[in-house]
Amino acid sequence: MSANTVSGGTSKDVVRVAATSDVHCKRGSTGALRPLFIEIAEQADILLLCGDLTHFGLIDEISVFLDDAAPALKKIPVLSVLGNHDFEAGKQDEIRKVLTEAGVLMLDGNDQEVLGIGFTGVKGFGGGFGDRSLQPWGEKTIKNFVKEAVDEANKLETGLNKLDPGPRMVLLHYAPISGTVIGEPPEIFPFLGSSRLEEPLNRHAVTAAFHGHAHKGQWQGRTGADVPVYNVSVSVLRTHFPARRPYIIVEVPVE
Repeated sequence: MSANTVSGGTSKDVVRVAATSDVHCKRGSTGALRPLFIEIAEQADILLLCGDLTHFGLIDEISVFLDDAAPALKKIPVLSVLGNHDFEAGKQDEIRKVLTEAGVLMLDGNDQEVLGIGFTGVKGFGGGFGDRSLQPWGEKTIKNFVKEAVDEANKLETGLNKLDPGPRMVLLHYAPISGTVIGEPPEIFPFLGSSRLEEPLNRHAVTAAFHGHAHKGQWQGRTGADVPVYNVSVSVLRTHFPARRPYIIVEVPVE
């Protein structure tokens, strides 16, 4: 496998993969998320973060995030993609560098193998779903919008092509299917994700895909080829599971 390989202690028959997203750290939110990451570190073998770690895309905010996430970072492998909020201040490259230096395995069309599971991921982009997807027709601005979604889907395809057969998981920020954004106003569906991200998931028989971004959507759905998709936005998980902390765990059998 071309992926970087990360070990995490003794071999396991089942790996517990935790996922969450859209924590939106702000300068003044120090400590608010620390209990979440303490619990995840105790319950999971791997943590996936599906973007919007910050609210305004500021370095001060990512510092707050890293301080709160320290209990997980010190104990288990953490993988992440960036979200649209992480791009807000134009400091996404700096944020990615700071996260990488802190030990987070950043995904943007590259691949990683962790505890026998192959991972890849991209931020993704909008454009809508199914027959209503935006097409590259008319003004240059529309064509550029569609090109961004196509480019993100192509990066995802590249990452998946590098992974060996076996358990394969995908991190996204934008949704690959409409099923996990239902509950949001229909008028904003085109800005929540794109079916172009679904196509690589189906072609490569992905074990599971995770995304955020849609704060009022559904927590789970399936692609046309029956790939499980999980919306792990903290807002969605708090709505669906109000009695526990906002993350999910997927158990993955590995050889």
